[in-house]
Amino acid sequence: MMKDVVISIRAIQACGMDDEDLVEFTTDGLYTYDGEVGCLTYMETEVTGLEGTRTSVMVMPDQVVVDRDGLITSRMIFKEGARDSFLYNTPYGTATMNINTRRIHRQVGEHGGNVEIDYVVDMEHAVVTRNKFQLNITEQNMTGEQCHA
Repeated sequence: MMKDVVISIRAIQACGMDDEDLVEFTTDGLYTYDGEVGCLTYMETEVTGLEGTRTSVMVMPDQVVVDRDGLITSRMIFKEGARDSFLYNTPYGTATMNINTRRIHRQVGEHGGNVEIDYVVDMEHAVVTRNKFQLNITEQNMTGEQCHA
């Protein structure tokens, strides 16, 4: 059963040694957990520059899959120590990009949890960005208040 949740996202993106961008925001979403896999869905906002895009995150024991559908379309598979290629479709064109997942920490359960991914994005073997993505999922109760996982 899908549950209403509050999602707190913190993303750090570094393009160079001293050039870091930090994006933090909170949004509503839907979450389900089947005893092994946590699934989360939310709509992106203008804060991320991806307004009109639905993001779905599947947290599995051995990997995390992030699907985006809408203005931006992509499917990124994060597996610790592994490299993966994906298509990044935008209104301006499509690019093939690669992610090298350095570290994944995940702790999810029936009422939500946390996911942290440390990864590098590259294009044609040139580093584009170094990224840290933190996601906190907190279940809402029937009165709209948050219940902590």
